[in-house]
Amino acid sequence: MKTINDACLNMLQDIYYAERQILKALPKMAKAAENETLKQGFTRHREETEHHVERLQQVFEHMGRRARGQTCEAINGIIEEGDEFVGEFEKGPVLDAALAANAQAVEHYEMARYGTLIAWLRACGMNEPVKLLEETLAEEKKADALLTEVANSELNRKAAQTAKAA
Repeated sequence: MKTINDACLNMLQDIYYAERQILKALPKMAKAAENETLKQGFTRHREETEHHVERLQQVFEHMGRRARGQTCEAINGIIEEGDEFVGEFEKGPVLDAALAANAQAVEHYEMARYGTLIAWLRACGMNEPVKLLEETLAEEKKADALLTEVANSELNRKAAQTAKAA
């Protein structure tokens, strides 16, 4: 019979895979971005993501398991959508707005996964892993808020202006 610990392990493997794929995607996104704030945000979040991977490895240790990812088709799909934008749009305001939106889809996926893991691990009385994942969740929420801020203050307006000029 499968237990909540099995479900935790499955989801942990999923988000571990996802974070490692995100590590690969963020430099490509930074390179594709024209907006300097967005570019810097992607670069900074890549550094944070390295810490997310390290924390996940610690959670695996707490569970007595070796850190191992499990293919996550959801994150693969979101990253693929971002790659499609890069391939279809010229560098500039519209691509920047699309990159920010795609990055937010990534953040929302991560926040959902981390929130669930925190709830399940807390229910199982695993307080140390909860603390580690709460730290990561806070960073993901902050990244999402920064993406929202830059999109609403700059990117979306500039992208809309290109439509008016066309």
